[in-house]
Amino acid sequence: MISQKRLEEQFATLKNITAAGRGINRLAFSDADWQGRDYLMQLMRDAGLTLRVDAFGNVIGHYAGRDESLPAVMCGSHGDSVPEGGNYDGIFGILSAIETVRSMHEEGFVPDHPIEVVLFMCEESSRFGAATLGSRAMRGELSQEDLDRLQDKQGHSLREVLKARGLDPDHIERAIYKKPLKAFLETHIEQGKVLEHRQVQIGAVTGIAAPTRFRVYLHGSADHSGATPMNLRHDGLCAAAKIITKLEELAASETSAPVVGTVGICDVTPDVMNVIPGEVDLGIDIRSISAAAKKKVADELKAYIKQVTDERDIPCDIKPVSDEKPAVMNRHIVKLVSDTAAKLGFTHIEMPSGAGHDSMHWAEYAPTGMIFIPCRDGISHNPAEYASPEDIAAGASVFSEVIRTLAKKDFSL
Repeated sequence: MISQKRLEEQFATLKNITAAGRGINRLAFSDADWQGRDYLMQLMRDAGLTLRVDAFGNVIGHYAGRDESLPAVMCGSHGDSVPEGGNYDGIFGILSAIETVRSMHEEGFVPDHPIEVVLFMCEESSRFGAATLGSRAMRGELSQEDLDRLQDKQGHSLREVLKARGLDPDHIERAIYKKPLKAFLETHIEQGKVLEHRQVQIGAVTGIAAPTRFRVYLHGSADHSGATPMNLRHDGLCAAAKIITKLEELAASETSAPVVGTVGICDVTPDVMNVIPGEVDLGIDIRSISAAAKKKVADELKAYIKQVTDERDIPCDIKPVSDEKPAVMNRHIVKLVSDTAAKLGFTHIEMPSGAGHDSMHWAEYAPTGMIFIPCRDGISHNPAEYASPEDIAAGASVFSEVIRTLAKKDFSL
């Protein structure tokens, strides 16, 4: 039912739709992202989907069911990338969803429930510092304040960028998805090493860890590196170094549930050899599948930041970026994924997701599930990101069969 050859051709085409540089560069709402979006929209039309676009730019493709009064089964993923990223993150999910519907269309198969395939905009946090913005808009979790608060490195607000693409951020509430859903399903590369290490083809995801993100602005003094004695310094970078290592310590020592902590941004001003660093901007990302454990680490780190900055007499501002809830996948869908993988002859395990995904915003709205396939060496967000054609076909086949089952009127959750 699934065409591996067609999927390989589509991956190859998308690989060439990128901005200059290493790897894949389809930063959200960039020209390359929009070119990729146009290509994916054409694939959706070719699959027999009727398209509509919401105020945020999310593309929703509708495939009519035998009974249009029944709630739809929704599926999909994203098309944007991180800078110098890979060609499989997000793309595997949206291409699998399109291929699933296209196989139905070619067979003349009509599901009982309608199916909605969504190409989500701006899933990556690379441009605006907050992830899954398209899903958040559809779930009513993106405010007018957010549209002005979130800015890229060039100082362009999310509102300005949306308007430049002809979208309607001033009426962002029109993007809210209000129709009932029977289920939501997304498939994705794992972005980790578990499946490959265990030599398993399919992961049935049980839950999704969610990030808490905030920026820390340290206002030290940029003084002469030779003329300022050590006891008279207010070195912003030295304070930042203590904060960075403390986060590592706090995350590693958390025992109630696994927590990971990362400082992915460290911007130093003036950033020259002979001047003591003054201003430092830290971008902090803390994740866990436990909301309580994540909050504990974040609170302890903020208390430590106050302690360090008070001791060093360095003014400090902490500004929130996002605080997402971990998501629990529907147990019936987890079992359905595992049973379907076994029926099709693929090895499988149940596992959590350490990375965030669009699916996390739908778990409270409808029964939600995710399917993982391996990626080589666990590498993602990197030009070396790779998933084999055979694993892609296996994941897409399981995904397609699960969607067909969910779309049956007599299958209940």
